[in-house]
Amino acid sequence: MSGDRRAAIHVRPEPVHARPEREEPSMKQYLRLGVNIDHVATIRNARGGVHPDPVRAATQAVKAGADGITAHLREDRRHISDGDIERLTDQLTVPLNFEMAATDEMLEIALRHKPHAACIVPEKREEQTTEGGLDVAAGHDVLAPYVGRLVDAGIRVSMFIEADPAQLDAARAVGAPVVELHTGAYCDARDADRPAELVRIVKAAAHAEDIGLECHAGHGLTFDTVSPVAAIPTIVELNIGHFLIGEAIFGGLESSIKRMRALMDRVRADAVGKRSA
Repeated sequence: MSGDRRAAIHVRPEPVHARPEREEPSMKQYLRLGVNIDHVATIRNARGGVHPDPVRAATQAVKAGADGITAHLREDRRHISDGDIERLTDQLTVPLNFEMAATDEMLEIALRHKPHAACIVPEKREEQTTEGGLDVAAGHDVLAPYVGRLVDAGIRVSMFIEADPAQLDAARAVGAPVVELHTGAYCDARDADRPAELVRIVKAAAHAEDIGLECHAGHGLTFDTVSPVAAIPTIVELNIGHFLIGEAIFGGLESSIKRMRALMDRVRADAVGKRSA
């Protein structure tokens, strides 16, 4: 990415599928990394004031290898604030993935800022973090108008769902071009149960490709759990946040992202090599 592009902070970037300095011949070979900076804001808000700044963290994440930035503006503003979204929209030189609940307030904010992408997630005020995927099948009539308004505005919509074929079919039915598979059950599973959870993700990612959906994944991924998911060739993007911000306490944000980026690149290269052999 050129210095000129980084300097043009008021020019909204086109979607980024691969960083130019990497010369992978296809999107499936390159696995994008979206870094969620919510919990930089959590630390800031614990004391008030302006430090640490999530926008500064976003800038450093991009320099370290992030292909995009994710930020979840919650109803109660427990971490990311409206001002953060405004500054991210103005200053980012990579796509912003705006996580949002399906509410009129969040729709209005998304339409005003027009981020590159909007990921619709379930949200409960009392939860500590997002608990499970969105029930798109049951919520079709409620969700479809939100998806339609976002798509009409040129915003790329994804649905954060469980690795369930019925939910993927429902996401396609409401008009979303992208799904993000919730990897929390896989990451939290006991060692004996994790292979079965991984199989669910593999099958869901394959089904997404079969029905024409772009497939992302995220939630709870760590250095220890990312490799099997990164090896799934039909997943083209991982979104990781809490773990990377936590690791930054011990080794710095750049170090944690570079290590995750290197793991993803190595695993994806190995997986593509095996498929082409």
